[in-house]
Amino acid sequence: MYEIIFDPNTIDFLEKLPKEIRLRIFNKILSTKSNPFRYFERLKSRKDYKLRVGDYRICADIDNQTIVITLIGHRKNIYKK
Repeated sequence: MYEIIFDPNTIDFLEKLPKEIRLRIFNKILSTKSNPFRYFERLKSRKDYKLRVGDYRICADIDNQTIVITLIGHRKNIYKK
């Protein structure tokens, strides 16, 4: 099992979302604990990985038994940062 660590900015972003979207994103992240490489895709121009949940994207760094959620945002502006 991988450990999931959230960046404080991602927690702030999740708290601003409607409850049903927040729960959908959170449950999807939790479902990746056993095998994150099944769900996350490697980004070509960056070293991190992405996960699609509807119109939202989750960017994460995956290391030795750790998934660090670095960025969560809407698909139209997530990659501009």
